[in-house]
Amino acid sequence: MLADLPASRTEPDGAALVRVLSYNIRSMRDDTDALARVIRACAPDVVCVQEAPRFFRWRKAAARLARAADLVYVGGGATASGPMILSTLRPHVEHARDILLPRTPGLHQRGFATAVLRFGRARLGVLSCHLSMSDEERYGQGKLLLDELAALGVPHAVAAGDLNDRPDGRTFGLLADELHDGWAAKPWGREHTTRLGDPLQRIDAVFATDGVEILGCGVPMGLPGVAESDLRAATDHLPVLAALRVPPAES
Repeated sequence: MLADLPASRTEPDGAALVRVLSYNIRSMRDDTDALARVIRACAPDVVCVQEAPRFFRWRKAAARLARAADLVYVGGGATASGPMILSTLRPHVEHARDILLPRTPGLHQRGFATAVLRFGRARLGVLSCHLSMSDEERYGQGKLLLDELAALGVPHAVAAGDLNDRPDGRTFGLLADELHDGWAAKPWGREHTTRLGDPLQRIDAVFATDGVEILGCGVPMGLPGVAESDLRAATDHLPVLAALRVPPAES
């Protein structure tokens, strides 16, 4: 049985221990009950979703998932062309912003869902992303991701999502050069995020800025409450769960 990550809490100095989950949910086309069970078992404070519902009654679908997972909607979805942010009631949402990225003709529209969340005295910028299948477009989106993360205006931030790139790829490398790759910094659980039975690849990741301490990061395979059958049924990606220590804001 996989050892649990540190539980969410606020420490005496005002630092916040925050659980962030990144999950490509394939537009909720699979077993949504299994999806909700996986999310609940991970006990995240924040969920960075990719491939959220984008079409007919997408807001109702997003609300249904949030309710089933004991979370609330923060931002994104169709307005960010797929990326979405959910959270518990623990953080205060200072602001949220959806961003549509420049589109290459013939390729899918891409976007970012962003927010600044406050956990007591600790403030955390959050960006959910789903980058392009095209290497050239993806690299440009990686540069824009770094720009948007800096534009959140907070010293501590996290970017999470489906990169469509592996650690040896140039876009993954671009992000890893500027941010801390959660799995590389503190591996926990399973490394590869592709569907069970598919070729082993790590194409989903959680990155953090300087000052955010990564306490563990990886696929929660074997975590109590996370059944392999649910992981197979929920969607075609595996989730990435990270525990982070976010310092308090300076007075």
